[in-house]
Amino acid sequence: MSDSFDVIVIGAGPAGYVAAIRAAQNGLKTACLDNWKNYDGTMAFGGTCLNAGCIPSKALLESSELFHRANAEFAVHGIGTGEVTIDIAAMQKRKAGIVKQLTGGITALFKANKVHALQGTGRYLGDGKVEFTPEQGEQEILAADHVVLATGSQPFELPGMPFDGENIVDSWGALEFDAVPGRLGVIGGGVIGLELGSVWSRLGSEVTILEAMDDFLFMADRQIAKEAQRLFKRQGLDIRLGAMVQQADRTEDGIALTYTDGKGEQSLTVDKVVVAVGRRPYTDGLLAEGTGVELDERGFIKVDDECRTGVANVWAVGDVVRGPMLAHKGSEEGVMVADLIAGDVSEVNYDVIPSVIYTAPEIAWVGKTEEEAREAGMDVKVGTFSFAANGRAKGMEQAVGTVKMIASRDDDEIVGVHIIGPMAGELIGEMVVAMEFSSSAEDIQRIIHAHPTLSEAIHEAALAVDKRAIHAINK
Repeated sequence: MSDSFDVIVIGAGPAGYVAAIRAAQNGLKTACLDNWKNYDGTMAFGGTCLNAGCIPSKALLESSELFHRANAEFAVHGIGTGEVTIDIAAMQKRKAGIVKQLTGGITALFKANKVHALQGTGRYLGDGKVEFTPEQGEQEILAADHVVLATGSQPFELPGMPFDGENIVDSWGALEFDAVPGRLGVIGGGVIGLELGSVWSRLGSEVTILEAMDDFLFMADRQIAKEAQRLFKRQGLDIRLGAMVQQADRTEDGIALTYTDGKGEQSLTVDKVVVAVGRRPYTDGLLAEGTGVELDERGFIKVDDECRTGVANVWAVGDVVRGPMLAHKGSEEGVMVADLIAGDVSEVNYDVIPSVIYTAPEIAWVGKTEEEAREAGMDVKVGTFSFAANGRAKGMEQAVGTVKMIASRDDDEIVGVHIIGPMAGELIGEMVVAMEFSSSAEDIQRIIHAHPTLSEAIHEAALAVDKRAIHAINK
């Protein structure tokens, strides 16, 4: 292996591996290094997303949703199943198989695109030098014209509540349970906490979510968040807001959690605890002294809108920099940086990055919430449509949720769309495209949506913006 490259990417998550592939496609000699590995020790590129985040969690969400529907909904369709059971070992084996297939796919893509795949850790030394410590063999110094830092993030650990890998676990550990916990405490009611809580609740666990914020899903539109809270409580999730967890003590009966809320000190005893209070950028050991690469007060690498660090030819992308910690955001930053290095024009439109919560029903949004728009001084008009009036959702036995569209009253441009309902994560894509091209609500009103489809709910919400909905009473 040559020790000199055009581009070295440190980290092979969605931001790093995409940057490496795009750089190689642009004709640049590229290396990408990461220390993730499969259970058998083979390379497992893909970072947290593929190995212990997006992909395995969605595999378990799908399995748990099928189990729930078989128990609770199949009879409505006239389908008799008898006793429905769950084999956790088989479910976990399926999940692991999907992960290995996809990480193996990245290895194959690296080979096809002539990316030099290196298994080990990297440390940026400055002046285009990277210290590479391989899993096997001698440490060596690599050189590159450009270095891309893409080391991702890791779960926060609460003070006095260290992860033990068995009873108090992070989000990664919650994906590896070998049995359904009788009582599960989830600290944190954000995206990760809700998704993991949903998995084990559907499989039979008694789940309590302790959220420190007084508002449920504070990052989402208030109307959508309130509907989500109501639906999740109906599903059996015990969601306690304003709950600040103080400590966790091991007792004969399980893990005793002490927390405070508006009523004072409270206690809750559970069998296992998942800590899902957020993630922090992973920069441990990444930078040698004197590189000139700066971190902000929260530990993120400082970058500009083009992901330049301020040090010539050193870039940073993904969870390790500002902005939402989303795989697709990191991937697009990786593409942008690889194109800029190659001398092409490229950018990321941070105003139209979609967010999705893969619960049932799903929650998805893009752009501003109604609250954000009004706080920004915008004069807006709002249209909503319920999936209860959507024929396809009825046929799927999933007629719950709402589409909400927000448009400027001045020029009718869409500034935000928020969905809670079936396949919301897929439906939001239409609106990302629409907003990328500055579409108006009228544009969506005049686009023909196939019938019967879930996407008709978007069409009706657009019509409702101007009080012209066909299948709802306009207010």
